[in-house]
Amino acid sequence: MDTVRVNLGPRSYDIAITSGDALGIGPFVQSCLPKTSAALVVCDSNTQNHGRAVEAALADAGLRTAIATVPAGESSKCMEQLAKLYEALYELAADRQTCVLAVGGGVIGDLAGFAAATYNRGLPLIMVPTTLLAMVDSSVGGKTGINHPKGKNLIGAFHQPSGVWIDLDFLKTLPEREYLSGLAEVVKYGVILNEKFFEHLEANAKSVRDRKSDGLAQIVAHCCRLKADVVGKDEHETTGLRAILNYGHTFAHAFETLAGYGTLLHGEAVAIGMMCAAKLANKLNLVGVDFVERQRKLLEALWLPTAPHAEFATDELLAVMKRDKKTVAGKLRFILPTRIGSVELREVPEDFVRAVLENS
Repeated sequence: MDTVRVNLGPRSYDIAITSGDALGIGPFVQSCLPKTSAALVVCDSNTQNHGRAVEAALADAGLRTAIATVPAGESSKCMEQLAKLYEALYELAADRQTCVLAVGGGVIGDLAGFAAATYNRGLPLIMVPTTLLAMVDSSVGGKTGINHPKGKNLIGAFHQPSGVWIDLDFLKTLPEREYLSGLAEVVKYGVILNEKFFEHLEANAKSVRDRKSDGLAQIVAHCCRLKADVVGKDEHETTGLRAILNYGHTFAHAFETLAGYGTLLHGEAVAIGMMCAAKLANKLNLVGVDFVERQRKLLEALWLPTAPHAEFATDELLAVMKRDKKTVAGKLRFILPTRIGSVELREVPEDFVRAVLENS
C-alpha cells in the first residue's frame, strides 16, 4: 500500500492506494474515524457490486450499514437524487458519527459528498473512487456539489473527506471510454505542474492507454501527490493557486452544459477544453504553435478528443462561461499555459475567446 497525505492541519487525511484488498476498507474507515458506528454506502447502478462489497467489508468490521443506489450518469447530480440520499440517511438514523462512503466516479463523489456536507450540518465522508478520473482528481480536495440546469456544479460546498481509499482493482471493470476519459486529468497535471511527468506520458502513451498495470499505481500516486500539494496550500481557492487545477475546465463545463449532461464525459470535455485553452494561450503569445501541437499529439495518442463533436452557438458558450467561478465582474478569466509544467490565471478579452470558439 502507498499512502499520500493531504496536509490541512486538523482536517488532514490519508489517501491509501492499494490493489485487490477488498476487506481493507473496513480497518481503513475505523482508523480514519475511530468513533464511527454506522455508514451509508452510496453507489450508482454501474458500481453497485463494488458498493455491496464495501458494505459487506464495513459490516465485517462491526459497523451498522445501509446502501443507497442512484442511476448512473451526470444527470444524477441533481436535487431529486440528493433528496433520496437525505431520506436514506434519515432511515439509517444517521447522527454526526455516521459516515458516508462515496463508491463510484466523480458523479457519486460530488453527490454523496454534498449530502455528507449538508445533512445534520455535516457528516464524515470517505471517498472510494472507482474510476481513474475520480482516483486522480475528484476524490481529493473536498469539492462537492450538484448541477443546475443553468450550469455545472453551481450548487456545492467544500467538505474534505476523512480519508480516500483507492483500490486499483476497481479499474478492471471500468469501460474503456471511462478509463480514457480519466487520462485527460492525468495529462492536465503534466501541463500545469510537471514537465517530466508530461514527458513520461509521451514516452509511455501506448502502455498508459492500454491500461498496463506496470506504472499505473505510480501514475495515480503521482497525480494524488500533485493535487494534495496544491490543495494543502490553497484549500478554498483563496490565493489563486488551486485555480490551476481548472486548466481547460472553463471551456469544458460550457461544452458539457450545452451538450446536455452526460453526452460528453467530463474527461472528454476537459481534453477539448485544454486544446481550446492552448489555442487561446497561443493567440495571446503565451505559447507557440509547438506547445499546441505537442499537447494535441499526446491527447490523440491517448485516444482523447481534441475538438467538439458538435457545433455550439458561440454566444451560448460565452454565456455559460460568464457564470464560471473564476469570472470576476463579468470578465472572463482562464488558466493558460506559459510552457509545459507552468500555467497562470489570466483575464482575457471576450473577442479572443470568441475567435477560439469559432475555430475549435
